[in-house]
This record gives sequence, structure tokens and C-alpha cells, in this order.
Amino acid sequence: MSAPVDGGFAVLANAAAPVRLVLVGAGGMGRAWLRTILANPETELVGVVDLDTALAESAVVEAGLQVGPDGVVVGTSVSVVAEATGAHAVVNVTVPAAHHPVNTEALFAGLPVLCEKPIAPTVAQALSLAATAEASGQLLMTSQSRRYYASIAAFREQVASLGRLGSATTEFFKAPHFGGFREEMPHVLLVDMAIHAFDAARYVLGSDPIAVYCEEFNPAWSWFSADAAATAVFEFADGVRYTYSGSWCADGVETSWNGSWRVNGERGTAVWDGDSAPRRQLAPTDGVAAEVETATLEADVPEEIAGSLVEFVGAIRTGRVPSGEVHANVLSLAMVEAAVRSAETGERVSIADVLAQAHGQAHEAEPRDDVRAALAPTS
Repeated sequence: MSAPVDGGFAVLANAAAPVRLVLVGAGGMGRAWLRTILANPETELVGVVDLDTALAESAVVEAGLQVGPDGVVVGTSVSVVAEATGAHAVVNVTVPAAHHPVNTEALFAGLPVLCEKPIAPTVAQALSLAATAEASGQLLMTSQSRRYYASIAAFREQVASLGRLGSATTEFFKAPHFGGFREEMPHVLLVDMAIHAFDAARYVLGSDPIAVYCEEFNPAWSWFSADAAATAVFEFADGVRYTYSGSWCADGVETSWNGSWRVNGERGTAVWDGDSAPRRQLAPTDGVAAEVETATLEADVPEEIAGSLVEFVGAIRTGRVPSGEVHANVLSLAMVEAAVRSAETGERVSIADVLAQAHGQAHEAEPRDDVRAALAPTS
């Protein structure tokens, strides 16, 4: 498989009309997406799909919209609702276990999909979805919403000015009391949260990972049943080392939800607290220390899921490949899977080995001939 280039997937024929969207999933995050769709002047909500149709109807009514043929169509089938509404695309906000079947149904119904992270629970399923996107000729994009901040875009620009890079670090320390399933999850920090930082590291460094060594542990006072703290050291291309250190049990002086970042290169260092404008200090010139520079942030940038939606709409209008396109996003999920495997085995894990094993699993499990053909090695 190979990632598409510009024009590698279908685009909307009418570039002027609002993009007619079907939202799949009417829970708490689904309702946040519903509000985001309504707030975007280039999108129109035409359908909501959920196994609980009463929940879907209540979400529509609470948003001040009408349920029915003359309003927002509600149902339990993506393809049926899409056909009834003349939808152009789908936003998938179901639980991760449902991402693969929902995305597959939508893509083969001829609809591009914007899917909440993670794109799938496993790398094998993510590779299957990448092949499904190829076979269907449609765009599948993951909403890695933490890429969409004016401050992280400015940080990326500062990092690009540092020349050859040596090291990058993210510290993530929070103390949420979620209750429910998260407090029982194995590898909860790595699986539930670290993918945001791992994906952001790929975005900021403009590079991809090669291998990782990771250790997990559970602080003595932890209210999580499994390891809720971890340190992972990734080797990236060109020898850059990226270190992620975090804990879900860190009361006091907590970091931003985006973490606290530092990147060092041959020309200096850039730092970002995860919220405000990043800062850069270049290396001394002729023994004279440079000033610390604070970036000027671009105003009125759509952030988080609003930013994801804007990029998705732009992609299906123009054919421009978005940053969250499924083929590229597979590597962010592979970082999580490799870190988990390293923590379990105590060994350094190659990203290539994780991808190769997942590819074999995906090929063996795939029921569709066209998708299996897309999964087949090219050489």
C-alpha cells in the first residue's frame, strides 16, 4: 500500500454547495461534533445515525433542529440514511470498536469519512481501513484534533528553524478521576492519551519513528487498576530521540492537556507549554546569547475538532491530502502499539516489525477480495 498523492481520491463535484454530512454517534462527543458541524458555514447536518434512535432524536431536538424527512433524518444504518439524505460525507464518532465496520460501510457507499481517533483499535485494523480507502477510492481521515492549534503550528515553525535536531521531550502530568472503564483499562495512559502526543511529535518534528523502548508503572497511590504512568524513548529518523514521560496520577502543578514540550537542535531550542505561544532561543553568535523570541500566533484559527472539520472539507473539495489521512495516521497508532509491546516485553521494539506483523494479520483476516488485493505487497 502507498499513501495517495493529490487527486488520489474522489472530490465533490459541486464545490460551492454546503457539504451535506451524516453524523454517526449521538453520545457526548457526538453532540460536540453536532455543534461543530452546525457552526461551520460550509457544512450542513442532514442525518444522524445511532443504534439508539431515541438518543439521536434527542440530540437533534436539543440542537433546535427538526427530525424527519424535512429536517434531519435519524436511523441506524449509515448507508440508508446517507442515501435518503443525499449526503456527501460522514463524520464517525462511534466507539473505537465500531470504527472499522462504520468506516467500511460508508466508504463502500461512496462517502468520504472523517473519523474520531483512534482510527481503529489495532494497527491491523487501521491497515485494513487504509486498503479499504484505496479500494473504494474515497478519503478516510482521522481527526487528530490536537494538531489544530495556532500555538502548535507556530511551535512546528520554530522547530523547523533549528537545523538538525537532536532531542525532543514531552512531559504530560494530570490527575483526572474518570471513573468507569478508563480506571480499569490496561495501558490506560499509552492507549487512551499518549497517541495525541505521539501524533503531535510526528507533526512537530516532520519525521517518523523507527523504534521505541518503553517502561510502564503504577504509582503506589494510583486510583487506576493498571499502569497509569509511562516513559517511552523513540528513535526517529536521522537519529532524533523523542522522550515521552507522563502520568495520570500527578496531582499538583499539572501540565497542559497538550503536555509541555522542548526540542533542541544545532541552532538552538524551542519550548511550548502546550497552551500559550511557544518560545525559541537560538544558539549564541560570537559568544553573545540570543534573545528569547515568543512566536506571534495566527488569529482566528479553527482549533481542535473545528480545525479537523475545516481540513476535511477542504480536502474533499480540492483533493488535497489532509494531515490525518489514514495511511499517514497508521504510524501514530503504530507508535502506541510498539510502546505497549515494549512495556510488556521489556525490549526495544521496531516500528517496522509492528507494521509487518499487523500487515500479515490484516491480510489474513480481510474478507473482501478488493481490499485484500490492496493489502498485498507491491514487491
